[in-house]
Amino acid sequence: MSSTSLEHGLFIAPYHDIDESPTIALRRDLELVEWVDRLGFKEAWFGEHHSTGWETISSPELMIAAAAEITSHIRLGTGVISLPFHNPLMVAERIIQLDHMTMGRAMFGFGPGLLPTDAMMLGVDIKAQRDLLAQGLDVVLRLLRGEEVTESSSWYNLNKARVHLLPYSHPHPEVAVASAVSPSGGMLAGLYGVGMLCLAATEPQGFDVLAENWEIANRVAAERGLRMNPRQLRLVAPIYIAETREKARADVAAGLARWCEYFSRPSPRGGIFGPLDQGDPVDLLVNSGRAAIGTPADAIALIEKLQKKQGDFGVMLTLATNWAEWENTKKSYELYARFVMPHFARVNEHRRQSFERLKEDFAAAAGDAQKSVEMAFARWKEKKAAMPS
Repeated sequence: MSSTSLEHGLFIAPYHDIDESPTIALRRDLELVEWVDRLGFKEAWFGEHHSTGWETISSPELMIAAAAEITSHIRLGTGVISLPFHNPLMVAERIIQLDHMTMGRAMFGFGPGLLPTDAMMLGVDIKAQRDLLAQGLDVVLRLLRGEEVTESSSWYNLNKARVHLLPYSHPHPEVAVASAVSPSGGMLAGLYGVGMLCLAATEPQGFDVLAENWEIANRVAAERGLRMNPRQLRLVAPIYIAETREKARADVAAGLARWCEYFSRPSPRGGIFGPLDQGDPVDLLVNSGRAAIGTPADAIALIEKLQKKQGDFGVMLTLATNWAEWENTKKSYELYARFVMPHFARVNEHRRQSFERLKEDFAAAAGDAQKSVEMAFARWKEKKAAMPS
């Protein structure tokens, strides 16, 4: 059993079919965050992409600003800022502004940039993206600490740069780095003692190295006198649930087919999710352990499998796939909040114990309860006898 209390959230890349209105789709992303905030989800992360047509959020910071105004409790993160595409000073300035605007509810994930087509348009060397991320993250963290930075690189030139606001959060908002398969994410997280976003936690290669990459982060952190916090370790997985497995399969059939077409287009192997054109896509994802498509019990089983592989981690992030129609999508998250979240929070343990002992406890008390009733009748009989006729 995990010693870290598991929290739950969303990872919104997003995935929006190119046949649908992008305006409505973006509004739905915000409405979804508002909905899960009411259901008790703790986090929502927004991606950054600039090509392919499907993943239409180009500024996660704008989504955070909008979502913060219609939610009350949920924390909001960038999942992730593609740091090699931005000037580090501008990134630090936007982070701090959002930290103040959300009064500490904003979080910031960083990555090298997932889509090679984004890097190509910007003239960024794809082979150098991980190195650029490491270089830029160091500058961002120094700026967040209030340091003055003079530094030049292939994509920025900072001259006595400093932020003009200090963060609202102390010492600064929570920071995380993306981790998929390679050890680079774990190494960078350990170098600075920041969190990790495991974006391919259920993809076979990503699943195989989950514990290894976390161990790398811990080793690197220890060398620097830092300590990694499993509460800041987040795993992402596609999850869709309904009242029955049959209904779940029917709900996602059309949308999942389109999603598979999208992932299969840039890579015959289906990208990080592996081959998706070799049979029923639900069977491919479920049987390989890449997704939970079924009932709350199936979602619980997938998460427990991840806990067994990874050990303690802090947040389970459901990948917002938009496979189903809108009302069914909302219902899936409602079922997750009603049945999956309580399982891991163990909030019903005492209720269940009370229910299981109900017959035994009532049987033990039956004799006294009957005597109490008899005594009440006896008292009434005495009182009635004493009344004037």
